[in-house]
Amino acid sequence: MCGLSGFVTAERDSGHFESTVDAMLKQLTHRGPDDTGRHIEDGVAFGFARLAIVDVDAGSQPVHSEDGNVVAMTTGEIYNHKVLRDRLAARGHVFHSRCDVDVVPHLYEEYGLDFVDHLDGQFAVIVWDRKRRLLVGARDHFGVVPLFYTFVDDTLVFGSEIKALLAHPAVRAEVDPVGLDQVLTLPGLVSPRTMFRGVRSVPPGTMFVQRAGAKPEEHQYWDLTYPRVDEPADRESDRYYAERLEDLLIGAVEKRLQSDVGVGLYLSGGLDSSLVGAIMRHLMPEASIPSFSAAFAERELSEVDHQRLMGRALQTEHHERFMHGGLIAERLADVVWHCECPLKESFNTAAFSLSELVRDRGTRVVLTGQGADELLGGYIGYRFDRVRGDRLAGLDETALREAELRSRLWGDENFFYEGDDVAFRATKRWLYADGLLGDEPDIDCLDHPLLDRRRVVGLDDLHRRSYIDLKVRLADHLLGDHGDRMAFAHSVESRHPFLDRELVEFLATVPVDLKLHDLEEKYLLKQVARDWIPRSIVDREKFGFTAPGSPHLVRQGDDAIDALLDPDRIRADGFFDPDAVARLTRQYAEPGFRINVPFEKDLLMTVLTFSMFLDAFDLPRRGR
Repeated sequence: MCGLSGFVTAERDSGHFESTVDAMLKQLTHRGPDDTGRHIEDGVAFGFARLAIVDVDAGSQPVHSEDGNVVAMTTGEIYNHKVLRDRLAARGHVFHSRCDVDVVPHLYEEYGLDFVDHLDGQFAVIVWDRKRRLLVGARDHFGVVPLFYTFVDDTLVFGSEIKALLAHPAVRAEVDPVGLDQVLTLPGLVSPRTMFRGVRSVPPGTMFVQRAGAKPEEHQYWDLTYPRVDEPADRESDRYYAERLEDLLIGAVEKRLQSDVGVGLYLSGGLDSSLVGAIMRHLMPEASIPSFSAAFAERELSEVDHQRLMGRALQTEHHERFMHGGLIAERLADVVWHCECPLKESFNTAAFSLSELVRDRGTRVVLTGQGADELLGGYIGYRFDRVRGDRLAGLDETALREAELRSRLWGDENFFYEGDDVAFRATKRWLYADGLLGDEPDIDCLDHPLLDRRRVVGLDDLHRRSYIDLKVRLADHLLGDHGDRMAFAHSVESRHPFLDRELVEFLATVPVDLKLHDLEEKYLLKQVARDWIPRSIVDREKFGFTAPGSPHLVRQGDDAIDALLDPDRIRADGFFDPDAVARLTRQYAEPGFRINVPFEKDLLMTVLTFSMFLDAFDLPRRGR
């Protein structure tokens, strides 16, 4: 993976295009430290920062078609590039490197806008059709790779990270309060919303097209389809589903081992990453495989014993990064700059420190277990859905309002996602500054579309939650601020075998009772894993990623943390109520105070990191 940036404008190049695109590229050095490339012509400037992984010596970008009329940049990986290359070569196309992304301009020549349907991988793609003056951008099926854009003053500005867009002189940085409300209310941001007003995140499985100075138009080229409960379906044997899952997962891991540099493993000590590691060892029996884990001194937060057990079982070169409160406080501001958003918890500091360890040990690519929980019923919410009963039996006013809201959002008045949203609205009104609520009456993110409700109506609860998790939790939070941004902060690419499209589409057909069986999560995956990894790992209780939160930070007596939460500072910023923040700070600082994650929200962490976010991007304050 790498970093891309650029713009398309009605202007002719008066000599500033190169300096502008270079300023944008400078913001992406961490994503591509090895090489830079540019394409500049009247009205168009592209810049590319490369992290060399495939065809290290000859894989520079942008790349062109034979006649130069199609220019393309791709960040990420195209796993089926060899098959595509053979097919395209048979049709007369000529390639100048072994790099996987070389297939993109030729695919566009053959298939036009349908080229993206032929890609198997994790990618963000930009294509410039010089003859038609047409710009095309696309993000992969699950949102592994980021892509942002804004349209201002007849200029389309795009990039792999928003900080690159902000380096363009036409782009003004301003907080989008609805984005802030998403972070408070949901697991994180949800595409196309960002923390910056007017800047869009291309949703997963989506393409945008801009024609000759017009505003870009988006359309979805792929989405996951789950069967409705009223649709008849043939059921295969349990053995069939287990064997097919195993075969597809082995294939998914094998694809993601394609690299001309070393590949390592993020080893959490849980089922998913352990199974991925076991398959890596099966496919590379003699190879040196480095594994990396984050550990905490607090026993209730640490999985170090399980991580070490798996490191020995897989015979990896195992490396650990121990986290403590001081390190979290020290790195939090850097993490926020890379994330480009405030946070709900501090675990991103562990991911940030872990990628630093990977880089320092000379590894550039790591495989992870990300995606299995969302696809196989791994979170506790999937079990709650099976036992909850009719939560809205009482017909008081609050219950009726909650029912209406849940029906509108999730297609089922009884579906409980993150919490009681009507009650939390009152908490947010208490926390926000009065001036913000007056100036931004539409701030509530639940009054804006989050997903296509039609996709979840009529689904089994497990599939409903899975689809929502893919859109609301996984793409922009776990794969985005927690995944991509933390890995690329230190020039590391993460790959996710469970998010292989063929595997995911198969899992959509697996009966729900094989995903959650007698309240046992990821049942089918565990049956497969028993032949691969120690039983103690297979049978251990699901352990969520957590780290010391804001109560720990405010008890440290850190002057920088205290200054960010100071009532005068909060009042001057103008987004949160200083009295409410002061009350939270006193409460969180009390000895023994704890937040029951994930059932309670660490509100002060979001306030604290939002202050850091304002500072990191020098954003306008609202204080009066």
